[in-house]
Amino acid sequence: MPVDPSLVGREFPAPAPLTVTSDRVAAFAAAVGHPGDDVPPTFPIVLAFDAMMAFLDAEGIDLHRIVHGEQRFAYVRPLAVGDELSATLTVTGLRQIGGADIIATTSELADATGAVVCTGKATLVHSSGAETAQ
Repeated sequence: MPVDPSLVGREFPAPAPLTVTSDRVAAFAAAVGHPGDDVPPTFPIVLAFDAMMAFLDAEGIDLHRIVHGEQRFAYVRPLAVGDELSATLTVTGLRQIGGADIIATTSELADATGAVVCTGKATLVHSSGAETAQ
């Protein structure tokens, strides 16, 4: 079943804040092969994924029907160990092409003061599983 176009503009917060710890950074850096001790530039995906899962769960969309089409991050400032971050995903666009939903999302990551530190933009391709005419 196609995704409801009325979702555009709706917000989905991650279920809980995330504290950036040296252990989390080390584990993520090792997993992605990031050298050095700084926070890898793709680390925000950890929390953005939680917000995406909140969106998918709330809308009854199966993760196994999603292909991650694109991901970008724009920083206001670098992340640092000790940051407590929260994320809110907003559905910013939706179009249907060839039986697939192309879902544009923006996830804002804010620190404990509420200041936005990073914005992630993602494109998700959702297959409804419906057969399309040839």
